[in-house]
Amino acid sequence: MAGVKGVQPADHNPVKKMGSVAWRTDACNEESQMSRWAWPWLRGKALPDRLRQQRQRASQWACELANSEYFNEYIRHVYEALAAQKYVRRGVTQPARRHEFPFPFEVAKMDFKRGFILQLLALAVLNQLLPSCMAKKNNIPTFNWVVEETSYTRLCSTKKILTVNGQFPGPTLHVNAGETIRVNILNKGNYNVTIHWHGVKQPRNPWSDGPAYITQCPIQPGANFSYEVVLSSEEGTLWWHAHSDWSRATVHGPIIVHPKPGTIYPFPKPHAEFPIVLASWFKGDVMEIIKTALERGGEPNISDAFTINGQPGDLYACSKPGTTRFQIEFGKTYLLRLINSVMNEEMFFAVANHTLTLVGMDGGYIKPFETSYVLITPGQTMDLLLKASQPPSHYYAASRAYASAAYDNTTTTAIFEYTAHNNSSAPSTPFFPSLPNYTDTDAVTAFTAKLRGLPTAARAIDVPKHVDTRLFIAIAVNTLPCANSSCDGPNGSRLAASLNNMSFVEPSIDLLLAYYRGMNGVYKSNFPREPLLKYNYTADQMPDNVVTANPATKVRVLKYNASVEIVFQGTNVLGGENHPMHLHGYSFYVVGSGFGNFDSQTDPDSYNLVDPPELNTVGVPTNGWAAIRFRADNPGVWFMHCHLERHTSWGMDTAFIVTNGKTSSSSIRRPPQYLNPC
Repeated sequence: MAGVKGVQPADHNPVKKMGSVAWRTDACNEESQMSRWAWPWLRGKALPDRLRQQRQRASQWACELANSEYFNEYIRHVYEALAAQKYVRRGVTQPARRHEFPFPFEVAKMDFKRGFILQLLALAVLNQLLPSCMAKKNNIPTFNWVVEETSYTRLCSTKKILTVNGQFPGPTLHVNAGETIRVNILNKGNYNVTIHWHGVKQPRNPWSDGPAYITQCPIQPGANFSYEVVLSSEEGTLWWHAHSDWSRATVHGPIIVHPKPGTIYPFPKPHAEFPIVLASWFKGDVMEIIKTALERGGEPNISDAFTINGQPGDLYACSKPGTTRFQIEFGKTYLLRLINSVMNEEMFFAVANHTLTLVGMDGGYIKPFETSYVLITPGQTMDLLLKASQPPSHYYAASRAYASAAYDNTTTTAIFEYTAHNNSSAPSTPFFPSLPNYTDTDAVTAFTAKLRGLPTAARAIDVPKHVDTRLFIAIAVNTLPCANSSCDGPNGSRLAASLNNMSFVEPSIDLLLAYYRGMNGVYKSNFPREPLLKYNYTADQMPDNVVTANPATKVRVLKYNASVEIVFQGTNVLGGENHPMHLHGYSFYVVGSGFGNFDSQTDPDSYNLVDPPELNTVGVPTNGWAAIRFRADNPGVWFMHCHLERHTSWGMDTAFIVTNGKTSSSSIRRPPQYLNPC
């Protein structure tokens, strides 16, 4: 590197080395430090007392900081300080040299003067940074998770499943609104994995959002990654889950966002609260199930059961002893934190003889209304109040699917037990709720029509009235050609899915890094604003030229702070079904929905621009449409996809690139120093 002899630039500092346990252990080895970090011309010589004390102080700081989670921050500060003194140049690359100095920058053949100046500079920066970093560390809650295979027995058979810390569902995160936490992931499983913090907006921080090959390369077996989860306006129930292949079937858990200290719920404080996690259980290996389906081109196997908090319930074989039970007291009110982590089905949920009051969805508040059942799509969360007002006894909570093209028609149950009831005289069969039928679209429509947003002091309803960018996105299940018509899809084809007839192809490196570093050839930014082919989207017969999708890796660029409207149009290509569309990095206002083809001239007249619900996942009605609005004020790369897992696997996805604003506070944050390789 001309003019800066021997100094290693940022692109070649030993980030990969410092990510390893061996490297950080080495930082605490005084003999190793002397042989690797001391100036070459001092090796084997007696040091003056002053320099020896300086080196010992540096060794102590190096050990403490290298083994703290703020080591990367130190690296950045030292590099900026060196750059300011023109000892390194940003963006310049050079082959690695043998010696490392000052830790961890590499220096070779340094003259005494430059080496002494750099040593003092590094020590000064470290001396100033370490106390603030350690204080900062004490203020950020940190969780250490291990992804590992664990044996579980369900439905009369035992198998190994991927878990976090051996738990299914995984650990519950309790946080306060506006808080930042750190979650360290060590992958001891057999598959690549990432974790997504569903519904957490992560302002300016897409680096920790989680979807594989969108905002990060996956955490490979044996590797680790540290997520910084930044909460902002969210309050209520959210969840986290794996976002790589189908591993989220068992790798998921609740996020409970409590009001900030000194603030309260916009409803009476409940006596207690219960997370209720709906999930899918497959007797087979879920990773093999989707792998086989993609290889053969057909539908993946449906699940063998649904579960509530990891248990199928009384109606399945070999399951009654483990049925989930909730203890309640007469006259008390309870908060049920309902999460749909089911893989491919929207779900009805009800509690026998009890009325539920919906007060929140997707980390925000809803104008309360009473209902005997709810309809919750995969990806959505709900906060429900239940008052224990019935004669003390045992009452089933039950959940089953709202029908789609292929669905599990079983029913999962849990039991609410009144503590005052004598269990010796418990009914042989608890009271069972009345659930809508699998195909009851009227029940779905009646429920969703009641959703209204509730403004609070901390979170006003601010629907964009003027629209800068309009998108019309047709959602379809399609096909792709298969060699010799040998696949399991219609007429020997391969099943696919699309948005505006574009079936998303996963890149080989993550989109975020490609965008941030200006890499060419990874993606195209011409995702269509509307379908290139216009047709009757909900007709019984579809033209042949819309059945076959176009595979591509295309994204849409949104200008920072633009007001955006998206109309999702369901189609009847290969049969219509509900599509829960989820947008990362944002909540959005659901301003309208209806059946049939969207009419841009008349349907906007029915929009609710006063108090629409603010969600992160919206169910697009079967052969209907849903309209959302949001302000693109979160710079970064943000995934958008159907939350029916088979549709995501088939390509019903895209991403938005939201450009930077004009200030640092409206620009994407710098990436962490350590990023997993693809």
